[in-house]
Amino acid sequence: MIQRIQSAYLLLAVVLMGVTMSMPLGLYVDKTGAVSTLYAYGMDVAEAERDGSCWGIFAIALLAAIVAFATIFLYKNRKLQIRLTVFNTLVIVGWYAAFATFAIAYADLMPNADFHCGTGAILPLVAIILNLMAIRGIRKDERLVKAADRLR
Repeated sequence: MIQRIQSAYLLLAVVLMGVTMSMPLGLYVDKTGAVSTLYAYGMDVAEAERDGSCWGIFAIALLAAIVAFATIFLYKNRKLQIRLTVFNTLVIVGWYAAFATFAIAYADLMPNADFHCGTGAILPLVAIILNLMAIRGIRKDERLVKAADRLR
């Protein structure tokens, strides 16, 4: 059922995780003004022949988007839908752990650079909030169904 509000929350979480995969997650600004950009799919190193690989961040964001999208269609099994939404929230928390690991690893490679968080790193936090709101909506539906069953 797409018309339920929790389905809209989960769909927004899918969109946010999809956008996260393509937006800059952070910037490393060197003392000389050179800017290196951290993306979910890799590191764009300024004035260098090499680019870093961050495939783990991309894979976790893709997994979170797929799980949230699949959860939308499990509206008949609300308990499983809640469990998968909680799992998706934990996956996004794991995304932040992977993001921090890659950001620190690249900061060690560029000791003279300052790290600035990008807008792409904020979107998974909004997706976590949307997941929590979806869980609340699913529980409200579950209570409504149980109340209707008691009336029969």
